[in-house]
Amino acid sequence: MSVYKINEIFCSLQGEGFHSGTPAVFVRFSGCNLRCEFCDTQHQQGRMMSLQDIVEEVNKYPNASLLVLTGGEPSLFIDENFVAELKTATGKLIAIETNGTRILPKNIDWVTFSPKNAFAGGDAEPCVLTRCDELKVVYLGQDLSQYDTIEAKHRFLQPCYNPDETQCQCNMAACVEAVMTHPHWRLSLQIHRVLGIQ
Repeated sequence: MSVYKINEIFCSLQGEGFHSGTPAVFVRFSGCNLRCEFCDTQHQQGRMMSLQDIVEEVNKYPNASLLVLTGGEPSLFIDENFVAELKTATGKLIAIETNGTRILPKNIDWVTFSPKNAFAGGDAEPCVLTRCDELKVVYLGQDLSQYDTIEAKHRFLQPCYNPDETQCQCNMAACVEAVMTHPHWRLSLQIHRVLGIQ
């Protein structure tokens, strides 16, 4: 029986992107093939769980219809059978947040592609995804034309969070300016940080 290192499973509001404000269950995997300096996952933490363990934990939250596989990089650990069994056992819409460096199972319902190759530590492996439901770019002033070839139903720019308030405000101002200059992008804020929720 396969087991997975899970950092945490919790229910909250989706704080970013298209589903912002929607109740969701998050299954956060430990482990990633990149090492982005702004990553908020503690990869050394986690417990080994079977798929049945994950299902039991997810099903403690029946009111949330969205299940988000996140990390880390969940595509390192899942396959179509995992997604199919999770979908059947929970009845939830299965979404993934991915750095796009791996081919994804075809039965995922919603793909959020957040490429990290514009940053030191995030450029260790090339992106292979070319299409997604939403493209969510952490913005630190990079040239946005590099994302033009990615097919996406929705495009979001998100200011990079920084614990230094001054730097955080600068990042936000730069992101707002970028959206004003490139109106085919929309602004995404991490509303869970604003609300003080997980």
